Amino acid sequence: MAAVMEARPDAPEKLVKEGKVSIYQPEQEELIFPELPTFANAAAQRQHLKERLVGACRAFAQQGFDYGFAGHLTVRDPEDPGLYWTNPMAIHFSQVKVSNLICADHEGRVVEGNHAINRAGFVLHAAVHEMHQDIVAMCHAHTVYGTAFAALGKKLEPITQDAAAFFEDHVVIGDEAGQVAVEVKAGHKVANAFKGVKAAIHQNHGLLTASRHSIESAAFWFIALERCCQQQLLIDATGVAPRLVTPERARYSREHVGSEYIGWLHFQTIWNDLIAKQPDMFD
Repeated sequence: MAAVMEARPDAPEKLVKEGKVSIYQPEQEELIFPELPTFANAAAQRQHLKERLVGACRAFAQQGFDYGFAGHLTVRDPEDPGLYWTNPMAIHFSQVKVSNLICADHEGRVVEGNHAINRAGFVLHAAVHEMHQDIVAMCHAHTVYGTAFAALGKKLEPITQDAAAFFEDHVVIGDEAGQVAVEVKAGHKVANAFKGVKAAIHQNHGLLTASRHSIESAAFWFIALERCCQQQLLIDATGVAPRLVTPERARYSREHVGSEYIGWLHFQTIWNDLIAKQPDMFD
């Protein structure tokens, strides 16, 4: 039987009854619209996940999220949940390819690939993957606005429809704030905070996103979170208190434009651009 990449069941009840994941799915038949993939076997699914992981890394390069060797993206192996695929240590996001990805276990031992693993990436991501078996992908990078906003130690406010996607769906982590996460205990403290949310602002460190759906969703919500931090900082700089989206409207927007599926759907535009312009990522 073909394996299916299923969306997290966070669609509004009305849509679930209609057999839909999102209101954005067209009612008319035979229109071109992205469809969730199916797979004949684990090998085909693994290849798909590896290619999308590379796409996520290339998307981070496009966004300028590189900072030396900092930054790591992971996706759980579809056959062995104790293993995950990640970008190689000290390789620029723009140079990540299917051929140089590495696969590691939760102890940080590389079981496939030639490159070393990022120690800080292993400590954080392995802890989250091990503690939360429902999380399939995770992203982190040292970005300008996310890192700056993280120094404030506060949550994002629902200042825009975009920010509403994170309303009541992200946390601020104060543990180990500003101390590089190279000790295993640091990873466990961060992992504790990821129960039931898709994003975290790690004080004095930066942004992290996790997905129970796909690497595409984790990557897009990271890009969106960085953008929301930029918007929040710009508004704060005016000194004028913004008019916030009401809790009811923020929850409504989060349901329709903040789901795991919507993150996946947003990423399809990035993916289509990447495969047209960067075919070397499949090498």
